[in-house]
Amino acid sequence: MSAKSATVPESILRKRKTLESIKADREAKRLQLKSKRAEKRKVIFKRAEQYVKEYRRQERDVNRLHRQAAKAGNFYVPAEPKVAFVIRIRGINGVSPKVRKVLQLFR
Repeated sequence: MSAKSATVPESILRKRKTLESIKADREAKRLQLKSKRAEKRKVIFKRAEQYVKEYRRQERDVNRLHRQAAKAGNFYVPAEPKVAFVIRIRGINGVSPKVRKVLQLFR
């Protein structure tokens, strides 16, 4: 046996090359996703700051209205939230008694 290095079969070389390209593609996609996530996080943080700012402003407005009303000798009654539950029911005949009672109470 001579001191020659062993030759690698062509199929193994092709497989290595394909795996390297797949690895490079995965890494590129991972970096792209990472940058997108970072941008999205920034947008979400800005939106949260905006919400905080808006709610603080609303709270200050309510306090201001309370003070104005008290100064004038009146009362400030804040508006109650309006909530509507909308449920479409085909008919009440096939409904069990408990559910029927709940639906009547919600009516």
